[in-house]
Amino acid sequence: MTLLLSSCSNYPRLLTFPFSDNTRSFNSRSSELSPYIAGQYITFVSDRNGSQDVYLFDAKNRRLIDLPGLNSINEVALNPSISEDGRYLVFAIVSQGKSGLYLYDRTTQQKRPLITQQTREIRNPMISSNGEKITFEVANNGQWDIVVTDIRGNPINN
Repeated sequence: MTLLLSSCSNYPRLLTFPFSDNTRSFNSRSSELSPYIAGQYITFVSDRNGSQDVYLFDAKNRRLIDLPGLNSINEVALNPSISEDGRYLVFAIVSQGKSGLYLYDRTTQQKRPLITQQTREIRNPMISSNGEKITFEVANNGQWDIVVTDIRGNPINN
């Protein structure tokens, strides 16, 4: 897999990761979906373990990072995003036909809901580089609204 990485530097650069047949590498035979790059971290969704889970790859050290307590067999994870320092991951989950928005803190290894499971679809969550704000889209009366919250899930009125 090759990714184009651009940041505050003067030029984009290509990152190439060789294929590996084990589940501990970045590039596998499975679907690797929705890659998001922040700093040295790449977060993505993969079905390599039989369910659609969130993974975190350290591009600088070229290794997957364990995320204990994050993934669950009965949930489908979507669109992960990570803060620049790699501490917070935000992602959507679909379980039993309902959407939710979750935050995972790598320091405490805790996953907590920001928006509990609801029938309105939630998609495309993004966390700010400093980890203080989260944006996402929510289906509302036939349209997509953009919501901005703080790290605790409290709406921010702009």
